[in-house]
Amino acid sequence: MSNRVIGCAIEVHRTLGPGLLESTYEQCLAHELKLNGIAFKLQWPLPVEYKGIRLDCGYRVDILVEDILILELKCVEQIKDIHEAQLLTYMKLAGTGTGLLINFNVRRLRDGIKRFVL
Repeated sequence: MSNRVIGCAIEVHRTLGPGLLESTYEQCLAHELKLNGIAFKLQWPLPVEYKGIRLDCGYRVDILVEDILILELKCVEQIKDIHEAQLLTYMKLAGTGTGLLINFNVRRLRDGIKRFVL
């Protein structure tokens, strides 16, 4: 699934290039996923489980693919440790084993993709 999603992200980046807002890439990637028959949820709410209760703390996964893959999209100069920590925490809270951190603000998208597995 990761490879199919990466292919969709590369197509979006190839068409748009770097320098746009994260929300633009999110909408275009959602459209590309739909064109490729890949099920997903946009801005999926992610509650925090704390001492037996679920709390809505306002966290949202950018895109949840097929209920197994979290996509965290960025449009930043450089990926930092905090971005990686954010994705790993989302994966833990959601109980998913795989995540992609995709930074669209690069010349070649392959240089802006990091894959994480728990």
